[in-house]
Amino acid sequence: LPGLLRSYAPAEIFACGETAVLLPAGAPGKGESPGERLTLLLCANASGSEKVPLRAVGDSPRPRCLRGVNLEQMPWSYRAGSLAGLTAPLFAEWLREFNEGKRRQGKSVLLLLAKHEAHPYLQLSNVRMVFVPPATALAQPLDRGIASDLKGHYRRRLLRWLPAERGAGQPSLLDVLHMLAQAWGDVHPGLIASCFRAAGFTPDACAEAVSLTSAPGLLSREQLERDGDPAEADGDEGMAEGEDTGELAAVPPCPSEREVWRSLATLRRYLECQATSPDLFQAFYELEDAVHMVSAG
Repeated sequence: LPGLLRSYAPAEIFACGETAVLLPAGAPGKGESPGERLTLLLCANASGSEKVPLRAVGDSPRPRCLRGVNLEQMPWSYRAGSLAGLTAPLFAEWLREFNEGKRRQGKSVLLLLAKHEAHPYLQLSNVRMVFVPPATALAQPLDRGIASDLKGHYRRRLLRWLPAERGAGQPSLLDVLHMLAQAWGDVHPGLIASCFRAAGFTPDACAEAVSLTSAPGLLSREQLERDGDPAEADGDEGMAEGEDTGELAAVPPCPSEREVWRSLATLRRYLECQATSPDLFQAFYELEDAVHMVSAG
């Protein structure tokens, strides 16, 4: 494995794996029984420069909340599976799509994954699949802190869901998928690179420093904080003053927070139906976060 890793650059070394998240109880479009979950397929490269869009697998084959959504242009994808989560056919479908994306980019990459019955081996043109030895399966970078960081960002976004302002109850499956895509974007590239190094899945990993045969633990809290998002600089706020014309009656009233959130919901729905690129949602997510910061003071 170390010799194989040295033949690829960090940006060309990918690792993938699954994790599960719980849906809010009674989330519309998913069913009414609590404890239902989504299985997420996560994939990122060793430099942290590329995070493959999330693939979510749920129980419902035709969620009502996804009707009318242009699913091909979402920054996430959804498939119906079984109670066991990701199946071999679903994983093979994802592999072929991942390989096709690399073929269009003209790149050849290494894909590291654990041996599992749901992980069939495929002979691909631009992706070399390597099953890590069983002794190192627990050393997957995703289990070193990437998956837990994603879940932390997801929980934070669930907690800040504001039903009163948004004019809705529990978030739907569609809302959750957007929150998960935002949470995946919140995972810092530096954290991903650190988890790959801790797992020994980088070309310059030191065999003496990282034992691939021992059962490793998660990164420490200090490491996660050190490699996470840098402290945000406070920006100066100012208000441009215009000429006072005295026509105060012509100035529209300041909208309420509920009106703002409803307008954002309308905009998101428009993008879900008409978007021509998943990148449009990244701009929308940034706008939504900015509105939340303003409303939170």
